[in-house]
Amino acid sequence: MTIATNVLEKDKNLLFGHMTNMGHEQVVFCHDQETGLKAIIAVHSTVLGPALGGTRMWNYANDAEALNDVLRLSRGMTYKASISGLNLGGGKAVIIGDAKTEKTDDLMRKFGSFVDSLSGRYITAEDVGMTTHDMEMVKMETNHVTGIPESMGGSGNPSPVTAYGVYMGMKAAAKTRWGSDALEGKKVLVQGIGHVGEVLVDHLTKEGALVTVNDISLERMEEVAKKYNADFLEGDAIYDADMDIYAPCALGATVNSDTLKRLKCSVIAGAANNQLADEEIHGKMVMDKGILYAPDFLINAGGLINVYSELEGYNREEALAKTEHIYNVTLEIFNLSKTEGITPNQAAKHMAEKRIADKVAGLGLIK
Repeated sequence: MTIATNVLEKDKNLLFGHMTNMGHEQVVFCHDQETGLKAIIAVHSTVLGPALGGTRMWNYANDAEALNDVLRLSRGMTYKASISGLNLGGGKAVIIGDAKTEKTDDLMRKFGSFVDSLSGRYITAEDVGMTTHDMEMVKMETNHVTGIPESMGGSGNPSPVTAYGVYMGMKAAAKTRWGSDALEGKKVLVQGIGHVGEVLVDHLTKEGALVTVNDISLERMEEVAKKYNADFLEGDAIYDADMDIYAPCALGATVNSDTLKRLKCSVIAGAANNQLADEEIHGKMVMDKGILYAPDFLINAGGLINVYSELEGYNREEALAKTEHIYNVTLEIFNLSKTEGITPNQAAKHMAEKRIADKVAGLGLIK
């Protein structure tokens, strides 16, 4: 009994240590025996508004990996909402399991009931492993959900708007690096060709970029390569490829000590969250290598902008117009980075944190 108590105390201290270091307000662990649901909801900040962020279903190696992912993702959502000028805080949820074999309508409805128990502090949406149908199931248990089907008055799949924002951020990076935002003739490697990655490939090929795609599915690579007249590369051979722009659009941490020894690109601009394995270490390594990094939580904010507009009465054209503004903010971040001698990631975080601090000061809140 003493040993078990000591283990629990150690785990509790680790959790609160992570929450303190990353500034989280609340972490909720959700479990339902009947449906097999195991989920974690992380509310990072509600200073600017309710914490909005998607739900990701992934077959994590262990609970600690899932916790680390949801903590990092939810903090990124706070920065994303703040730098985009939205009246939202940051949150995220992860469901532990294989979305292809373990996800059921009952499981999603049970998850919706846990979301509802937070009384609007957290609003969920679609992310990796999720579909608009899943959000429809969640909607049956709570109103605190966005990204529901268009037939229900929602905005549907936010991926096209996310991809458009990444495209805008990439063009701003090209403008900063080469003096022109034209991507015609630029060699762009898109890693991960899911909903967002494929739309990004569409934008790039229409502009005349020379696109190479990479994905864990060979069948998917061949399909997309054929559709858009692109090349494809399997496995981690991508890190040795000759490219101008690396666009990570799958899971995070692909910019790390190992890949940076191999990457031969001038720009990194993609849709994946948490692309830098370590923000400080690898942000500095990227800058020292002369690579221009477009902060992920800035340029992939289109999806958040899209679902946020759903809360105010959805208008697709307005959401796209706000997403296009990512271009100007990205240029501003690069300028701040150069002026202050800091990495673009640090510059973007400073801008996001200032808006939150100003709100705290204005309301006289204790933070």
